[in-house]
Amino acid sequence: MTARTLVLPAVTVCLLLLTGHEARGQFGQGGGFGGGFGRQELRIVPQFDKDADGRLNAVERRAARSFLESQPSNRRGGRSGAQSSAVRNRALTRADVKPPYPTTPLYDMATLRTIFLQFENADWEQELATFYNTDVEVPATVVIDGKTYADVGVHFRGNSSYRQVPAGYKRSLNLAFDDVHDTQEVGGYTTMNLLNSHEDPTYLHTVLSQEIARDYLAAPKSNFVRVAINGENWGIYVSSEQFNRIFVKEWFGTRMGARWKVPGNPRSRAGLEYWDENVAQYKRVYEIKSKDDPKAWADLVRLTRVLNETPADALEAALTPMLDIDGTLRFLALDIALNNGDGYWTRASDYVIYQDVKGRFHILPGDMNETFSEGGRGFGFGGVPPSATLDPLVGLTDTSKPLRSKLLAVPSLRAKYLAYVKDIATKWLDWAKIGPLAERYQAVIAAEVKADQRKLDGIEEFPADLPARTDDLRGFIDERRAYLLGYQPTIRAAR
Repeated sequence: MTARTLVLPAVTVCLLLLTGHEARGQFGQGGGFGGGFGRQELRIVPQFDKDADGRLNAVERRAARSFLESQPSNRRGGRSGAQSSAVRNRALTRADVKPPYPTTPLYDMATLRTIFLQFENADWEQELATFYNTDVEVPATVVIDGKTYADVGVHFRGNSSYRQVPAGYKRSLNLAFDDVHDTQEVGGYTTMNLLNSHEDPTYLHTVLSQEIARDYLAAPKSNFVRVAINGENWGIYVSSEQFNRIFVKEWFGTRMGARWKVPGNPRSRAGLEYWDENVAQYKRVYEIKSKDDPKAWADLVRLTRVLNETPADALEAALTPMLDIDGTLRFLALDIALNNGDGYWTRASDYVIYQDVKGRFHILPGDMNETFSEGGRGFGFGGVPPSATLDPLVGLTDTSKPLRSKLLAVPSLRAKYLAYVKDIATKWLDWAKIGPLAERYQAVIAAEVKADQRKLDGIEEFPADLPARTDDLRGFIDERRAYLLGYQPTIRAAR
């Protein structure tokens, strides 16, 4: 936010800003263990997996850590260091969470579950940092609702939400319950994404944005959880559903089909441009999460070719058999209406792609933690950060984002897209509707957030409706709604 109060020490903030600048400057240089945002995951397991079981045991991980930490160019991202002793939360054990345990769904917004993680090593934070952006999962025993889950794979996730947060403070986690035991799941889900609410002191951006998105297309569920690590309460995280076969089954009725993820990246160039028929180029920016199928890649390349090379008057007919056009327009409308500072319109990143069993592609939201961006976040189009007066037709001449520049060049599709933008503003960007949700959701976590010594922001930034402020969540939503409902489109204004 414009006047955010950070808990982090001033010296740390300066160092983090320098680190972020360095990382952005290194992007695209590639190679080695260095590089900046968006580097490809480093494959370590094949080199150190001596027993050939597909994962690293404690002995193998020690060898891998020693190797990684010996590399002079191994900048694992963020400020690794030893776990900070400057801040510490109260102890939290299973005895502190009294039965009966919740029987509500895993993503019930009124339920605050506690997730207990127990790592083998006391320096678990340093171990996770060393293996950041590698294929190594660090095992933990996890207890939820009184049930114990063994051999859960854990790694730090995120990009700027990891790199800009120092050791000892909340970093985002990914928990793979099926990493070792294929059928192990919790509440019907095999994976949990625990988000640190980076750049969102209200803890509301993800949960509200995904709730809005689910009114228009397939989008993840989310809620809040309390996390305890090796006996210490690490406070509130946002728990967001994973884009996997379970998600696909929920929305499309089958676990089959091809899935890609486009990670958050300021220079992604993953906007579905057509380069040529060389699949290797596409594999550098689109991460396939399903089977690495040559046909799926060929279909993706064909989609980019048709999207980019078909004249506007023939584009809709050409794309209809291979792309859910209406769903894509809804995706683009949500991206703009909610001011996703890390989304398709600005970075061509942080979204997912699903090809269904009939060969049709669906463009869907990814992380939504940087929505409601009132300025100063994200990179924006042409270097301009998003604001409440972001033009819905921004960037129509930006050929690196053809879902916008090509689809919205078709008058009928542009009109439908703008109708979705206005519908979102009318139905959802209304404090009479959002306000009660925000109040109810924050009430579930307010006491825990206040007590948390490892949170990233001051408690004074937590309320969603701050009196006499225009840069809080309510001020932004009110201003965004007024702008969109009064918007008069002109092509010239979109340039």
